[in-house]
Amino acid sequence: MTTNVMILGAGFGGLELASLLSDRLAGDVDVTLVDHSDAFVFGFSKLEILFGHQTREQVRIPYRSIRRAGVEFRRERVLAIDPAARRVVTDATVYDPDVIVVALGADYDVDATPGFADGGFEYYTVAGAERLRDELEAFRGGRVMLAVLSIPFKCPPAPYEAILLLHDRLVSRGIRDAADLHVVSPQPAPIPVSPPTSAALERAMAERGIAYTKRHRVYGIDPRAKVAHFKDHDEPYDLFVGVPVHKVPDVLVEAGLTENGWVAVDPRTMQTRYPGVYAIGDCAETGIPKAGTFAESAAHVVADGIARSIRGAGELAPGGTGLCYVEFGDGRVGRVDVDFHAEGGPTAPLLGPSAAYVAEKAEFGTARRARWFGA
Repeated sequence: MTTNVMILGAGFGGLELASLLSDRLAGDVDVTLVDHSDAFVFGFSKLEILFGHQTREQVRIPYRSIRRAGVEFRRERVLAIDPAARRVVTDATVYDPDVIVVALGADYDVDATPGFADGGFEYYTVAGAERLRDELEAFRGGRVMLAVLSIPFKCPPAPYEAILLLHDRLVSRGIRDAADLHVVSPQPAPIPVSPPTSAALERAMAERGIAYTKRHRVYGIDPRAKVAHFKDHDEPYDLFVGVPVHKVPDVLVEAGLTENGWVAVDPRTMQTRYPGVYAIGDCAETGIPKAGTFAESAAHVVADGIARSIRGAGELAPGGTGLCYVEFGDGRVGRVDVDFHAEGGPTAPLLGPSAAYVAEKAEFGTARRARWFGA
């Protein structure tokens, strides 16, 4: 008897899980992959858009390109989930699958930071990256503040990558001396799990004259006065860039799947408290940073769990592993290999940075595109 698996969300986790089930359980499962968008975009591609290296159309990978046995993609918006009944309502129809895997990611709450929606810029969305790209093209100098507005947030290196690449862009335009660059974060270090990477990023910023304030948070901005509000003082800016407050999609709150703001799961199995309902990726609370390769790792855990439920045997992948490529500017990229379940505690050594990892990062994207889309 075929098991019907419904994957809600076609990001890193959803695409990897669909591919794994197609590879390992073809004929035993029918996979329905649902997403409200018509195309996938790698997170790192938004930096390519931001600095004018690629356009929106060049980074989009249409979901209609998926060629995977036993996998059907449907462009629909999830309106409601009843986890107890394993029922999903979309804007097209109602589903009653045997297994639900929630992989809807995290949404951005720009209104959570007063003034940000009216006077700030972000690059975590394609539209936001395009808007900031145009603003930077007109920028002639002044104070740039890039602030992480809350934790957790997707892709921990992203704020530091952006500021280092911005430094390079201003140098190439001959206006670096006319700009003050400042990064603000509530975290104690750029990449807390990886002291070597944190030290390398802090050193890179210091060498370039980029100010870095840790353990501080911007609570709001005044777009008219152009000041950022901290807990006990204000600071001026000319251009404010923020990593928006992240939140779980509302439909998951309404489904009763969340605890303390995120979907509660058993980190060993990625199961929610409802039988046959899993959650992976940025929407799930696992104690692990929100990044694409960790969603991939979680997809392997769920694929093992589904295979075991069908075949009655098998081990679960450990999960909690991933790698991250970090742009250091000046044509150099670093690689961080993370294992949160390593004996003795998490490990996250830094390789590089060097020009060699530029090509490896490109191959990382090419390989996943081929694997997930069959092209």
